[in-house]
Amino acid sequence: MAGLATYRAKRRFAATPEPRGRLGARGNAFVIQKHAARRLHYDLRLQLDGVMKSWAVTRGPSLVPGEKRLAVQVEDHPIEYNKFEGTIPQGEYGGGTVMIWDRGRWEPEGDPEKGLAKGHLAFRLKGAKLHGGWHLVRMRRRADEKRDNWLLIKQHDEAARSERDRDILEELPLSVKTGRTMDEIAQHKRKAKTARKTARRTKARRR
Repeated sequence: MAGLATYRAKRRFAATPEPRGRLGARGNAFVIQKHAARRLHYDLRLQLDGVMKSWAVTRGPSLVPGEKRLAVQVEDHPIEYNKFEGTIPQGEYGGGTVMIWDRGRWEPEGDPEKGLAKGHLAFRLKGAKLHGGWHLVRMRRRADEKRDNWLLIKQHDEAARSERDRDILEELPLSVKTGRTMDEIAQHKRKAKTARKTARRTKARRR
């Protein structure tokens, strides 16, 4: 499926607050969303050709150049997804809490389409938390694998850290959009449901 067809086919928009979205304009936005689904991971999304090219980074990005983080390529997402922070209901695809952990602009080194096709995309990030150069390197797909697995690797530059330095995921855990923790984002969803139930009960009593 091309464009956003796969993204839309996986979701019931009457049940999930995620945006249906549409193909957008060209740009260079990036977002990293912390996603507490069946397994906690970080979704890296790079704007390219009117969509957000997306990878699920299983352990999150590392600023240590020697650490290779598995990044599973997933379906393209709409650009509107860059603003999504909230809770996907359990039972829906990707059910769990989503935080906007970082966002900003990215700059490819060379032609990004050729880099993706070749299996080596080099780029620089200018975010609130992440900066400097990065590599996405595609691994050879095994016969039983349905998706492309990549490795996300930090380049050696001024933004890199050593193994002795603090992990940036622990140092800067809060949402760049709202300053909330994952628990606070999840609790807001539950509080919203409680408020709606209370409003309905109050309205029923007045009848």
